[in-house]
Amino acid sequence: QVQLVESGGGLVQAGGSLRLSCAASGSSFSIYAMAWYRLPPGKQRELVARINSDHTTNYADSVKGRFTISRDNPKNTVYLQMNSLKPEDTAVYYCWTVRLGSPYWGEGTLVTVSS
Repeated sequence: QVQLVESGGGLVQAGGSLRLSCAASGSSFSIYAMAWYRLPPGKQRELVARINSDHTTNYADSVKGRFTISRDNPKNTVYLQMNSLKPEDTAVYYCWTVRLGSPYWGEGTLVTVSS
């Protein structure tokens, strides 16, 4: 069983920045992939960024060059640095991981970008 707790969401003006954090419970954090997904209002959930155990990353095209995912293994934490935010980035952001083939999700943190 893994618990994921997100923090760092809020209201920001377009062009601003936010950093999301996701703290994970349990052991062996470093060997598992972590990711951020988002659920925009009225749309489907989409992958934003993923970081693997070897620190390789991939991003949605819509956030490349603006968002950076990173992980701090000793702290069991993954981050999402979001810069140059746009109104279309407004969404609930969820932390994700997988253990033994089972996905785990956090409860989400709301990011609202005003124009």
